[in-house]
Amino acid sequence: MSPAAPGTVFSRTPANSAAVEHALAGTRDGCFWIDDARRDATHPPLTGNLDTDLLVVGGGYCGLWTALVAKEREPDRRVVLIEAEEIGWAASGRNGGFCAASITHGEENGRSRWPEEYDTLERLGLANLDAIEATVARYGLDVDYERTGELDVALEPHQVADLRASGAEVLDAAATRARLDSPTYLAAVHDPDVALVHPAKLAYELARAAREAGVEIFEHTRATGIDADGRTGPVRVSTPRATITAHRVALATNVFPSLLARYRMHTVPVYDYALMTEPLTPEQLASIGWEGREGVGDLANQFHYYRLSADNRVLWGGYDAVYHFGRKIRPTYEQRPATYRLLAQHFLTTFPQLEGIRFSHQWAGAIDTSTRFCAYYPLAMNGRVAHAAGFTGLGVGATRFGAEVMLDKLEGADTERTRLEMVRRMPVPFPPEPIASVGIQTTRWAMDRADHRAGKRNLWLRTLDSLGLGFDS
Repeated sequence: MSPAAPGTVFSRTPANSAAVEHALAGTRDGCFWIDDARRDATHPPLTGNLDTDLLVVGGGYCGLWTALVAKEREPDRRVVLIEAEEIGWAASGRNGGFCAASITHGEENGRSRWPEEYDTLERLGLANLDAIEATVARYGLDVDYERTGELDVALEPHQVADLRASGAEVLDAAATRARLDSPTYLAAVHDPDVALVHPAKLAYELARAAREAGVEIFEHTRATGIDADGRTGPVRVSTPRATITAHRVALATNVFPSLLARYRMHTVPVYDYALMTEPLTPEQLASIGWEGREGVGDLANQFHYYRLSADNRVLWGGYDAVYHFGRKIRPTYEQRPATYRLLAQHFLTTFPQLEGIRFSHQWAGAIDTSTRFCAYYPLAMNGRVAHAAGFTGLGVGATRFGAEVMLDKLEGADTERTRLEMVRRMPVPFPPEPIASVGIQTTRWAMDRADHRAGKRNLWLRTLDSLGLGFDS
C-alpha cells in the first residue's frame, strides 16, 4: 500500500469554520475596484454611421491602449473605440491589478516555448513595463501605481527545491516571514519587475487620456458583424444602430467571442474568484508586516494571488479557476458560495493572526485563457484587421504590448515585435465540446492531484507538457 498523499498546507491546517463564517457575514456581491473608482465621464452609444481611419472594438485595457498609442503615433489619425457595455466593466475592472513585465506568462513558460528568443522577449517586456510607468507619469494617471515587485512564495518542500533550482536569490523562511509573516511560508523569491495598480482606475484613466488625445469613445455599442468588399477596400463593422466604415480595425474583445469566427476556438473563458477585506487596522497590519507592500503569489498549480490596496485592504483571489461547459459567459457563474468559503478558509490559514477580520466584497470575472498561456496576434482580411487575445490573466501589462503589435501589423511595419516567433505563430486551439470540457476538467483534477503529491505530474500533465498545451488562469 502506498503512503497517504501529504496534501497541501491548506488541507492539512484548515481554518476555524466559525471564523470563516464570521469573515463572510455581510459580504457584498460586487467588485470592490469598480465600486471604489469614480468615473470622470460616460460615453454615448453610437447612433449614426461614420467613417474612421482606425476602429478599435473593445473598451478594456487592450482596446484602450491600442486607441491611445495609435493617437500618440499619429495624432491626426481618426480613431474610434466602441464598447458593448461600459469601459472596464469586465476583466479590466475586476482583476488583481498585478502589472507584470512578463509578456509570456512568466519565465518558465517563455523559455520552454521560445528558448532562442526569450532574452528578447524579456527585454521587450521590461521596456513595456517602463513605458506603462512613463505613461502614468506623462498623463498624470490616478491609478494607485506602485512598483513594489512580487513575492513568489513556496508553501511546500518541493516548491522550495524548485526555487533553488531556478537560480534566483532565494529568501529562506525567516527572511520571507520578516517581509510578510505567514506560518505557511517556507521560502520565496522577489521579482522586482511587477507593479500594482487599481484595475478600474486604470481603465477609466486610460479612457480619459485617450479621449483627451482625440479618441471618440462610444459605450453600449456592440459590434455584431464584420465584412469588406474586395481585398483592399475599407472594412465595415455593424452595430445595432449604425455601421462603421474603417480603413483598419483592431479587435480587442479578449474573452468574448471574436468577430472573426476562425479565432473563436483559440480561447476559453475561465472564471476567477476574489475577496476583498475591510481596511486593516494599524495593529492588524503590524501583525503581518508587509512593509514592502509587494504583490504575492504562491507556487502551487492552483495558486493564490494577493496584495494590499491603497487603503490597506487585502485582495485575495485565485485557486479555484472554473470553466463552464460550452464556453459560456454568464453573470450567474459569479455566484459561487462554496468557492468564496474556500478562499476565506485559505486566507485565514495563511494569516491566522487576522482572525476576526471581515470581507467587504466578493466577485468573479472571466479570463481569456489560451493553450500557450499568453496572447496571440493574428492578422486577417488582407492586413486590414488585427486581433489580440488569450492573455490568460496577465493582461494588465501585456495588453499594452499587444496594442503595439496590432498597430505594427496594421501599419505593415517590419519591427522587432512583428518578427518574433511568438507573434508570428498561433497557439493550438481548444477542441470543441464535449472534448474541451472533459479535457479541462481532467487537467484541473490532475493539477490538484499534483499539488497534493509533492508536485509530481501524472501522465496526463506530462503529455500536455510535451505537446506545449495546457490550461491556466
